Amino acid sequence: QGKFTLLRDTRTDGSFLVHHFLSFYLRAGCKVCFVALLQSFSHYNIVAQKLGVSLTAAKERGQLVFLEGLRSCLDLLFGEEEQSGQPSPLQFISTSNLKSLFDFVRTSLTPAESESWKGPVLLVDDLSVLLSLGATPVAVLDFIHYCRVVVCSQLKGNIVVLVHSSEDSEDEENKLIVNSMCHHSNLILWVEGLATGFCKDVHGEIKIIKRVSLESTEQDLIQIYQYKIQDKNVTFFARGLSAAVL
Repeated sequence: QGKFTLLRDTRTDGSFLVHHFLSFYLRAGCKVCFVALLQSFSHYNIVAQKLGVSLTAAKERGQLVFLEGLRSCLDLLFGEEEQSGQPSPLQFISTSNLKSLFDFVRTSLTPAESESWKGPVLLVDDLSVLLSLGATPVAVLDFIHYCRVVVCSQLKGNIVVLVHSSEDSEDEENKLIVNSMCHHSNLILWVEGLATGFCKDVHGEIKIIKRVSLESTEQDLIQIYQYKIQDKNVTFFARGLSAAVL
């Protein structure tokens, strides 16, 4: 409880981790607010069904609050009014202020008296899209800071955020976001593509960094594995020990 997990990918797609955490927290009985800026609801639902979870059923019973960023952006840009009469969570596209998005998260995860979910979880896929939509790095960092105060500190919940990073990119704003997130995370799952290129038996490498240094003077714990993504699961193994090699 109260932990901030950063999912970071470089030279590959780390979205399989988002699907894992989404299905994991729903099965665990947690209340989940999913800010999905990258894909449509149907995409996440199809993958979740392969993992044995129905997002539609979770929405109907009030366990999942889903913000479909792609549709909300179009509604906002083409002037369609919100049916509920509430301001759009993506109002920052015209105001460069992420307060409406934060209010959406806070309202979604603040427990009602009748609810008995185990704990609130905020899931964001992916944070880099906010920069592409016109938000400033400072506004994005402020948004994450306020979410941490409410979700992690006050509600004793968890936050899981995905960011894309590129070592040779000249996008200074995205680099600032990635570095700041790394400094404040309790756990970092860093997925990288193989430096040697494509391989059908090894899809990439994952570095698991447990930030012990946040709470003490000890060094961070780092574990490195390679992985292969299959249809319904992911297999992990030590470097150089894939089935193709053995």
